[in-house]
Amino acid sequence: MKLNYLSPKLIFFFLFIGIGTLYSQEEVKEIDSLSVAKLELQKKPIQTTDSIVVNESNRDLTTTKILINKKDTIVYDLQDHALAREIDSLWMSELYNSERFEEVYGSILNQDYEPVDYEELPTEVLKQRLEELNARTPFNVEYNPSLESVIKHYLKNRRRTMGKLIALSEYYFPMFEQELDKHNLPLEIKYLAVVESALDPVAQSRVGAKGLWQFMFTTGKMYGLEVSSYVDERADPEMATEAASKYLKSLYKSFNDWDLALAAYNSGPGNVSKAIRRSGGETNYWKIRRNLPRETAGYVPAFLATMYIFEYAEEHGFKSTGPRYHQIATDTVQVKRLITLEQVAQVVNLPLEEVQFLNPSYKVGIIPYIKEKNYTLRLPVDKIGKFVTNEAAIYAHVEEEIKNLETPLPKYVEQPDRIRYRVRSGDYLGKIAERHGVGVSQIKKWNGLKSNNLRVGQRLTIYPRKPVSSSSQSSVVKTTTKGNVKIYTVKNGDSLWSISQKFPGVTVEKIKNWNDISSNKLKPGMKLKVSKG
Repeated sequence: MKLNYLSPKLIFFFLFIGIGTLYSQEEVKEIDSLSVAKLELQKKPIQTTDSIVVNESNRDLTTTKILINKKDTIVYDLQDHALAREIDSLWMSELYNSERFEEVYGSILNQDYEPVDYEELPTEVLKQRLEELNARTPFNVEYNPSLESVIKHYLKNRRRTMGKLIALSEYYFPMFEQELDKHNLPLEIKYLAVVESALDPVAQSRVGAKGLWQFMFTTGKMYGLEVSSYVDERADPEMATEAASKYLKSLYKSFNDWDLALAAYNSGPGNVSKAIRRSGGETNYWKIRRNLPRETAGYVPAFLATMYIFEYAEEHGFKSTGPRYHQIATDTVQVKRLITLEQVAQVVNLPLEEVQFLNPSYKVGIIPYIKEKNYTLRLPVDKIGKFVTNEAAIYAHVEEEIKNLETPLPKYVEQPDRIRYRVRSGDYLGKIAERHGVGVSQIKKWNGLKSNNLRVGQRLTIYPRKPVSSSSQSSVVKTTTKGNVKIYTVKNGDSLWSISQKFPGVTVEKIKNWNDISSNKLKPGMKLKVSKG
């Protein structure tokens, strides 16, 4: 099965479905009902907590409720079939799983290149297919035992993971190809994102690289990707793909060879130049490979193996279940007020996980409103239509909710490239490292420290990965401990997503598993395990 750009017929189909959904007769009736209800509310507030249900007779179909709470605030709750929505949510959680990033990228570091017994792919068949790939790509796809070992290892031991990646690729690849084509780059570079991040836009490596294309903080800044307390543009699929295209184009211009450009993308141009020198001036990746860092030595084989499996997916029995959304069936709207992803999920009746999937760059589940910046919300086309139609009422409801929060939302703070941190009493390297989202070894390297000893008043240079400000540097998340398990008490305004961001390495799925919960709904005072113990 060739996984290339969506065909014109398929594009037309999605556009037709999207437009048809937005402008169907039932939709117009529903919008009219909402408008009438809003006008009636303005004339004479309804003093009740009961629900007014529109289209009550069609209980098997999506209906629209207008809930009037005690303060007469309108909330749009667009209902759906509960079982179908639960299936969608479980599928999204399974597909959008950060543990897959560790599996994919970890295999690059630990690949041993020993021969793998896999009778379904004879060596001669592999050689022929690699020759065909080599003829139609600008990469050097030549057979060698190391590449054969990687391909067979993936096919034998990672079929389940590869199947999920193929499904995810149907959402991301059309966007990748459009951007790569705009910069006149080989479309096969789309497979690099599979190797880099396992197509997880919020994947973060042990050294701090983040996003689909794994940009380090400083490199991301160089290519226009900003980081603040609310937003990390390295996790924005479109912006990060544009930045990666520019970076790769620059690397190819330097090396005039795509294999070397990929190696430089992984370990930096300096390491590749050193490997060329140590190899006596050789510029063939396979000849300088032994002089590259171990990770980079496994990087290009992983890329070529991924390309092979995707290009010959049908021959190896991979069948994609496809994503819930194709990107062409989604649209964006520029936000006009601060709004949380949880509030968006409630008013458009989508599970929070799906809204997060479509908007991964908002770190703490909040879309800020900053006059000079254009932050957007991405939703399925039919939900965008409903959001825009009811925009004024939605923002009024959101503002009222935010005013009533017991704990104020965090302030928008631009993330600095570098800070000077003053050591305080009780500080130690591990505590400082966790606070700023970096490693102890990184702090020691940046400051030339040979031991873990610190003195009060000592100044440290830190390149933070977590947002910091003068008021937040000393803030600590309060937890209690039972045995080896940390317990977090839910506060008003908390969501599973915002809680997960308070603890390094903790995800929404982990919190759910540790606490045996399936819903995203939380109540203030609820006790949650935030460590496995």
